[in-house]
Amino acid sequence: MIDLQALKNGNRRALAKAITLVESKLDTHRVEAQAVLNQLLPDTGKSIRIGISGIPGVGKSTFIEAFGQYLIKLGKKVAVLAVDPSSPLRGGSILGDKTRMEMLSREENAFIRPSPSEGALGGVAQKTRETMLMCEAAGYDVVLVETVGVGQSEYEVAAMVDFFLVLMLPNAGDELQGIKRGIMELADALVINKADGESLNLAKQTQGHYKSAFKLMKQNSFWTPQVQTCSAINSERIEEIWQMIMDYHKAANEKINAGISSFTEKRARQNSEWLDKLIHEMLELKLKQNTEVRQRLPQLQDDVLNNKTTPYNAAKQIIDLL
Repeated sequence: MIDLQALKNGNRRALAKAITLVESKLDTHRVEAQAVLNQLLPDTGKSIRIGISGIPGVGKSTFIEAFGQYLIKLGKKVAVLAVDPSSPLRGGSILGDKTRMEMLSREENAFIRPSPSEGALGGVAQKTRETMLMCEAAGYDVVLVETVGVGQSEYEVAAMVDFFLVLMLPNAGDELQGIKRGIMELADALVINKADGESLNLAKQTQGHYKSAFKLMKQNSFWTPQVQTCSAINSERIEEIWQMIMDYHKAANEKINAGISSFTEKRARQNSEWLDKLIHEMLELKLKQNTEVRQRLPQLQDDVLNNKTTPYNAAKQIIDLL
């Protein structure tokens, strides 16, 4: 059993056990995990949720360690949900984020939880949302979600955080060509990391390129995405990045539409999207568990492959079985 009071008091062992329960694939554990989450719901929603993405090698772990330590010095409790890519062949993950964030992992007010992505789209583990809620219930003020990397479905990250930050390298021309427009539209800020030494001038040049690119794009009503530089390895300009996130948070809470702040509206919309996604997942699970569907599906797949029926007709026959 999970000691809920210990979890609410910030006990890391109780929190880790609760997250393990949430990540379990056993049906009995799923039911138990949802019961725990229901009891914890009143204690959630008080943190600032920040998604951090970027291509491999951009220095996400170094940035998170420097950023996390800065926040702890401010008196914050920081949870890091670091998603590790799972092997498509054997399904395993290295889960090495604690070794990459050695200093942060020693901090009393930090909690680092590596999770395997298990093939989930969007660079985030399937249970990241539930894990985030449990960290909030345990009293963590800032939840950082580190993603696998810039991928086709990175919108998944933006759909669960308050602020979406994309880390870039100081490499002006090629980088601007390589970044997907979709990521640019999702990002609340681009931060050019490794802006130190010989790369400093190049980073400033890249910053100018991105600022120009953002001017060509449609912005939301209360926030213009910003482009900043930092050196995570030297812990330089980390303070400015936190101040930028605070400015965003303040602007989102002050922008009122129909009596609701933009911040509250965004979180409500995210919960609605989460509900839709879960309905789709549960329907798919129900289909796979249905005996008639399991019996009919191989024949229908064969008919589609041999052009005996259309994929639409085959899919309709499967749905009609429910």
